Amino acid sequence: MSQRCSRREFVAASAAGLCVSGTGLVEAAEGKEPGQPNILVIHVDQHRADCLGTYGNVDIRTPHVDALAADGVRFDRSFCPYPVCTPSRYSLLSGQYVHEHEGWSNHCTLRAEIDTFPKILRRAGYRTKAVGKMHFAPTYLDVGFDEMELAEQDGPGRWDDDYHRYLRDQGLVDRNDLEDQRREYRKGAPREYWDTFGALPSNLPEKHHSTTWIADRAMATLEGWDKGGHLLMVGFVKPHHPFDPPKEWCNAYDPDSLSILPGWTDACLPHDLERSKGYFPHEDLTPEALRRVMAYYYATIEQIDHHVGRMVAVLKERGLYDDTVIVFTSDHGEYMGHHHMLLKSNFMYDPLTRVPLIIKYPRQQQKGTSSDALVSNVDVAPTLVKLTGCRPADSMHGNDLADPDSGRDIVFAESGKDEVMARTKRHKLILMPARKLRLFYDLEADPHELENRCEDPAYAGEVQRLTKALEGWRPLDLRAKAYLDENAPVIDAPNVPSRADDHRASIEDYYKRKMREAQQG
Repeated sequence: MSQRCSRREFVAASAAGLCVSGTGLVEAAEGKEPGQPNILVIHVDQHRADCLGTYGNVDIRTPHVDALAADGVRFDRSFCPYPVCTPSRYSLLSGQYVHEHEGWSNHCTLRAEIDTFPKILRRAGYRTKAVGKMHFAPTYLDVGFDEMELAEQDGPGRWDDDYHRYLRDQGLVDRNDLEDQRREYRKGAPREYWDTFGALPSNLPEKHHSTTWIADRAMATLEGWDKGGHLLMVGFVKPHHPFDPPKEWCNAYDPDSLSILPGWTDACLPHDLERSKGYFPHEDLTPEALRRVMAYYYATIEQIDHHVGRMVAVLKERGLYDDTVIVFTSDHGEYMGHHHMLLKSNFMYDPLTRVPLIIKYPRQQQKGTSSDALVSNVDVAPTLVKLTGCRPADSMHGNDLADPDSGRDIVFAESGKDEVMARTKRHKLILMPARKLRLFYDLEADPHELENRCEDPAYAGEVQRLTKALEGWRPLDLRAKAYLDENAPVIDAPNVPSRADDHRASIEDYYKRKMREAQQG
């Protein structure tokens, strides 16, 4: 199959019924060709769903994301398929679960033969671009984007991307991030980093901060859009730790005025500590420290919201907003005090697996509505494909979110190869077969997942039902390895560094020197 189809072929396929949306959202006006709506996907990282105003948080200020929800649909029971960055991103792109695409780790490759929504749109004539954090291996992996301007956070991508080359050209170093993300620098992090759980002002001026850099390049792209046929995916690094907003944002929230989020406990639960003691020791977390973290976490979110407002404003100025599909979501959540924990890498409790999902449809159809259907980020790819009038790949297993009846009885997720989750609106079952561990919660009676009812006879039938559902969804004893191909095809663009040169060694040497200077002086 060719990489692209012409607009004539696209229209002919639509007329033949091969590429027609069942939602009615892209039906042509009488006597006109079917349109190609512009698509803007705003993808944030480690964003707990209830940390937006539209999801009921009265402390945080997110007027621009809230306005998107007011013009679209807010999904109140949306879940990620895998609470780790790269695996979740590949699922969003492909509409497949991780055990299907085999991208199990943060350093893995999405197979070239797997179709993604950017690939399908590119074949339909779309101009496709990604800006910000993508977290692919190789860094500029061709998943369907014609252009990529990247700002990665860790892994080899940090030494390949546009952002860290930009910082080098400015004579700067993102010290906070290196000390948080790289083991060789974390051991030399200052006492303030440990005492604040990574909540401290960025060492970078705001105009060089990753959030601003990403937003500025997204704005430049949107300012070049015309009437239709554009896809832009904007991946913000934040609010992922470290919680380091620029100094201009650091005082946006008074820690003492913040209400601790639901799910906090005065001590860690024994089985949580047995699973992981935490990136920062969970037991050291106090209410005072948590409120400080929340203040900085909220500041990074409000900073993103500010730039969402800029993006919406330029679409409105150019007369493109009404016919642009806008998606706002995250790769996974954040404990932020739940069960006395911070960050991620523990059981798949709701604050970790539940993510914000807002979709503003063309011409604001379904405007100002909310859905309590159980949905997953694997649903995003087929939904976007259908909104363009195309047919989703057979390998895409998600539902069409534009259909109000598209929810499911059970939403599934996995974490590593040894933890699986089945969740209904009322119950949740988490299995770790290798450890012979089972956690079962009645979310109606116990919304914060504190009482394991797995051995309660009253729930035996539901435990059995969800166990069978998990066994039907995927094998519970997987031993597969993450698929990695460092020589996989990358995009052909002038900003993509050669795999044959010494650019990584050169840029690593630069950051080593700058970090040595920073930590010594």
